Amino acid sequence: MTDTASAHIPGDDKHLRILSTTDLAGIDISLADVVATVEGAYRTLQAGRSDNPRKLTVKPQDGHSVSYAMLGRDGSREVVAIKTSYKHGLDKGREEQHYYTSLTLYDDVTGLPVAMMDCSRIGSLRTPAVSALLARELAAPGARTALVIGTGTQGRLALPFLLTTLPDLDRLLLSGTHPEGIAAVREQLRTHFPDRDVELVTDLRAAAADADVIVATAGGHTPAAVEASWLKPGALSVLVGHGLAPSTLHEADRVIATSEAQMNVTGTDMADAEGKLPAVDAEFPPVIAGVSSGRTGAGERIFAYNSGLVVTDIALGHRFAQLALAQGLGTEVALWQ
Repeated sequence: MTDTASAHIPGDDKHLRILSTTDLAGIDISLADVVATVEGAYRTLQAGRSDNPRKLTVKPQDGHSVSYAMLGRDGSREVVAIKTSYKHGLDKGREEQHYYTSLTLYDDVTGLPVAMMDCSRIGSLRTPAVSALLARELAAPGARTALVIGTGTQGRLALPFLLTTLPDLDRLLLSGTHPEGIAAVREQLRTHFPDRDVELVTDLRAAAADADVIVATAGGHTPAAVEASWLKPGALSVLVGHGLAPSTLHEADRVIATSEAQMNVTGTDMADAEGKLPAVDAEFPPVIAGVSSGRTGAGERIFAYNSGLVVTDIALGHRFAQLALAQGLGTEVALWQ
């Protein structure tokens, strides 16, 4: 990947470049580029050069929707951004839900707007890249078997990203029930790794017992719930969505979170009977920077909580904006005149 992190995107104080879902879908970016961009964002944050405040959350009492707002600054790219996320229909099936997320970037050197973009593809790449980095840093030595739970947006690229950071994985397992999702997982895997295939599992307990790495990405209505007692010594469980029972957190030998503050906001469904979550042993930015220990023993069962940090969205969004500008993509809107 060419290092263009410090390149500033030209603009003016009258117009805003809008990058649509279609614009971003046409941009070719490698999995390795995504991983490197996300890792760089973590390292810059740990170095104290970026800011990632706690997200704001709004949720009605009946729980039918949830909204988030996240402000941050990337110190290596010198970009400020705000991300918004709104999901409606949490009490309904997946086909009836509505989800909108956007990212607006500003150049903190020139003071000019960079772009506003649909953030769905950014998130669909950033999240599995983080899971893959967690696996790289926290999986037991010699890890060979990976299990992905769920076939939605986050599950479809989980295996290709895991193979990017852990190329020695030789058994890939999938737990899912939606035929279209299963087909999409297989399609994505063959797109990036044509010689690999995935085993569809029907006995989740047996699959979890075999897995060195488990990535749980399922939706809130999933019946899947891997228990701590099912896990082998040394197993790593990464929670992205749903699919792990609270015992995997509370009985873990070690707990790592991308952000403890955000885990306490968005991970309440993993609380114990008293409504409490355990303290984390380490956050991921210092782990990836080598400042804190991740795994401290080969037999440790580790629980990792993957919640998005906006600095990773900013870094990847800025990367997409650079690539889009180079291809002449996007629409200029005269927003401030």
